[in-house]
Amino acid sequence: MIDDLRTLRQQPDNFMKAIYLTNPAGPESLVSGEIPRPVPAAGEVLVKVHATAVTPTEFQWYPTFHTPVGEPRLFPIVPGHEFSGVIEATGPGVTEWQPGEPVYGLNDWFAGGALAEYCVAPVTGLAMKPRLLDYTQAAVAPISALTAWQGLLERAHLQSGERVLIHGAAGGVGMFAVQLARWRGAHVIATASAANLDFVRRLGAQEVIDYRAARFEDVARAVDVVFDGVGGETLERSWPVLAKNGRLVTVATASAGAAEARVREAFLLVRADGAQLAQLAALIDAGELRVFAEAVFPLAQARQAYARARQGGMRGKIALRVNGEPLGRKLQTSKFNLQENFKPQPSSGHAGCKFEASLVLPELVSITGRQAKVEGEGRWQSEE
Repeated sequence: MIDDLRTLRQQPDNFMKAIYLTNPAGPESLVSGEIPRPVPAAGEVLVKVHATAVTPTEFQWYPTFHTPVGEPRLFPIVPGHEFSGVIEATGPGVTEWQPGEPVYGLNDWFAGGALAEYCVAPVTGLAMKPRLLDYTQAAVAPISALTAWQGLLERAHLQSGERVLIHGAAGGVGMFAVQLARWRGAHVIATASAANLDFVRRLGAQEVIDYRAARFEDVARAVDVVFDGVGGETLERSWPVLAKNGRLVTVATASAGAAEARVREAFLLVRADGAQLAQLAALIDAGELRVFAEAVFPLAQARQAYARARQGGMRGKIALRVNGEPLGRKLQTSKFNLQENFKPQPSSGHAGCKFEASLVLPELVSITGRQAKVEGEGRWQSEE
């Protein structure tokens, strides 16, 4: 093992800069250094990471420190599993992707993450980067957008005309949930802070509730779906507002280990899905979905980025810029403004799912081979 490491050290290209953990701890224990660059296996690609995003709750997740069979994972552990970048190399047997192609995606929860110059990802976990987004914007989309899609459209089977209550509507997942629910044709009721009420309205919510000024159960009754991004007391108070045959989905991390069976059953942990990412990219390029990042930090300031994310009160997630920007250079915090950065343009029909897949919503989005496109002109107009 020591001889192998010495051999690697003599070949600089085999190492990469990364942010990682050396013991089971939180983001305050992240360290910076060089570790061996991963090698893609069969069915995988090596991605040169341009940007990744911060998910503070990841340090509470089972896969972060355990293998699929329950054994402790080996250190160092690199967190951050969503990314945007370009294909650097392909593993044995991979023909769907070529080096140099721009992608965004989500890799295996049990594998090394994207807080590094390179990461590996399964070919089924990525899609072509949306045309209208730069790499930093694209990096904050995969986990949040997939969570909203899978929670509302797969788990809850949200239908046009149904009433949906979305908690935490201005957060990273919530803002996608609002937009997808409205696009689906549902009546959207959203909870948010007073400072974010207008923002959530512009995303498409027909009714907004300041959760500090009013009890949502006094306003929202007999809803078909509750999509919960908050958990705790908010989740418990949500069961009575469901209509007969109503469905509740929670993505709050604490719900995974809840004592109550119905809470555990309502919990959703997002999975990587390249077909869905391609559909989401098509919606973004068609102007149906807007993506927001609260702030951008260089990779070297990962601890500061996680500290900011833990404070809450954000519109969207925090991005970490990796390649394409010197790791030690200080970046000015940037916020993608709703009015200034949303520029709807016709979709070219180009997204990047590179395999045949059955569709969740075949009447709305179609995929054939490498391309995905939105059928029709969309379902809604923003109230601006």
